[in-house]
Amino acid sequence: MSLRTAVAAPFRQQGKTAMGESEFVVALSLDRDWFTPDQAKRLLDVAAGEGLVARDEGEVTAEFDPDGVEVPEGFVPDESILQQRSTFERILDTLVEAGIEKQAAVAEINSLQADLGVTVEAAAVVYAKREGLDVEDAAERALGEL
Repeated sequence: MSLRTAVAAPFRQQGKTAMGESEFVVALSLDRDWFTPDQAKRLLDVAAGEGLVARDEGEVTAEFDPDGVEVPEGFVPDESILQQRSTFERILDTLVEAGIEKQAAVAEINSLQADLGVTVEAAAVVYAKREGLDVEDAAERALGEL
């Protein structure tokens, strides 16, 4: 499951959109037993890098509506979400979360890449925009990677 789901869980659990970093870490490591405290801190780093949370003087604020994210019963995040994802992976995850089949999205992106003669990241941005998705942050990252 997604990084967004794991990040939403502590906010939903506390019923708020902002909390202390230590409170966030405790919610993931001790309350839910999903990660060690160090892994929970790493998750915060990844989430901040993805634009899911903002950090300011020991406070963590959700940059999305945590109540709009379902945390399924029995959900346990995979440790792979602790790794930084490429711009392409971020856009692909956005597409899949929007209900687009992963294989179909990859095929369309590859086709656009060949037709337009652009990077896979640029093609993914174009495809996501055509699908009506907001990928402005990813578009800026893709531009910066050129």
